[in-house]
Amino acid sequence: MSKVLAFYLPQYHPIKENDEWWGEGFTEWTNVSAARPRFSGHHQPQIPADMGFYDLRLSETREKQALLAKNYGIDGFCYYHYWFNGKQLLERPLKEVLSAKHPDFPFCICWANENWTRAWDGMERQVLISQDYTDQDSEQHVAALLDYFNDERYIKVNGLPIFLVYRPDRIPNPVQYFAKWRAKAVDSGLPGLYICAVKNGFVELSDEDILNLGYDAIVDFQPDRRDFPVASSTSQFLVDVTRKILPKFIYQLLKTKVSAVNKVNYAALVSNIVKKSWPKAYRKFPCVFPSWDNTARRKTPTVIQNLDSNVYARWLEYAVDSVSSYPENEKIVFINAWNEWAEGCHLEPDRKVGRAFLEATKQVVERASK
Repeated sequence: MSKVLAFYLPQYHPIKENDEWWGEGFTEWTNVSAARPRFSGHHQPQIPADMGFYDLRLSETREKQALLAKNYGIDGFCYYHYWFNGKQLLERPLKEVLSAKHPDFPFCICWANENWTRAWDGMERQVLISQDYTDQDSEQHVAALLDYFNDERYIKVNGLPIFLVYRPDRIPNPVQYFAKWRAKAVDSGLPGLYICAVKNGFVELSDEDILNLGYDAIVDFQPDRRDFPVASSTSQFLVDVTRKILPKFIYQLLKTKVSAVNKVNYAALVSNIVKKSWPKAYRKFPCVFPSWDNTARRKTPTVIQNLDSNVYARWLEYAVDSVSSYPENEKIVFINAWNEWAEGCHLEPDRKVGRAFLEATKQVVERASK
């Protein structure tokens, strides 16, 4: 039976750095609540229903999330982890999950190893805090993770803690880099680590190239522009062409000046993906999403709106079937995401869709288990 894991964003409590960068009291809800419809029928703003505008500093919130996820077929959360040269951001929710031993719900970690920039207001080139990969930093980083890896709730493959790297192409000499991590894990009593490269739309390496860098598996992160259907509108066509022909820095500058919407047909995207044959010779874990819309963060958003849980269920069924021939511990499917509210990408119920995507998830999981 496949293990279904949902990406989990910890950006729902104020921190000193966000106060300085974005204003006092800033959290993800600041952008979410300010979003407005950009076209007729646009599902914005997306307002949480059952959970409300929660604060992840509260244990009651984390317990309720875990119970809701468990009741609808989710086997664990994959927490985004932010580490910058010895400094962590947004670490409090998972740190408290570790120390309190609650909720009793499986989890793993995805290192979001990108520079933190002003991308939310279009200033991608302005770096707020940078990423580094020195030997000293690497040793300090893995030491900080060992308590998580050794936790009995941590998700493992044949005893190996599973650890995701969001930008595998950014790690210098990854074979050597993670060899030291694996050795530290062994020293702590673990058999090693199971390190997954997240192949998102920014990663241009082939699967073969990624695996040759020493990663154990690949996560086919979605949405990925390479799977988008042919432009279905003039505005999307112009956005696609502009992105391809302009130098990157000019395109990024243009995005701060021009207001446009890049609309992608969700059903057509799913149709493209489910026609693919899935690799059997190596481990590649599929990723699905119920809907996607980063209007809350971007002046020029990409909107992949979906209000039909049946289409989402079709994609999830394909994903579960794709890994059905893998060894039992490697039958893993990811969902983007549990709570990416500012990207319009969440299983948590909102006022319009309710629990429809949760219900669809549960039904797919239950059918697959029979």
